[in-house]
Amino acid sequence: SSHTPPLCSLFAKEKLPKMSEQQLDLYDRLINEPSNDWDIYYWATEAKPTPAVFENEVMAMLRDFAKNEKREQRLRQPDLEYLFEPPR
Repeated sequence: SSHTPPLCSLFAKEKLPKMSEQQLDLYDRLINEPSNDWDIYYWATEAKPTPAVFENEVMAMLRDFAKNEKREQRLRQPDLEYLFEPPR
């Protein structure tokens, strides 16, 4: 959705093409079921504990990605591409 923090867009762009059907299904549920998109960001950055229902391999991938993003952002300025999400 348009409120999702850039983390999810960046993750999707990099990881979705390599995911299995099962992982895509988990990802789809993860981004569509929580009532607040920022919850996903807090879980991924470990600011809040992830609820058991969303604790799966995709959430683990997102957490790893969040850690890498933090490191990369110190090395480069993030580009503005994520501001222009393709229409669904």
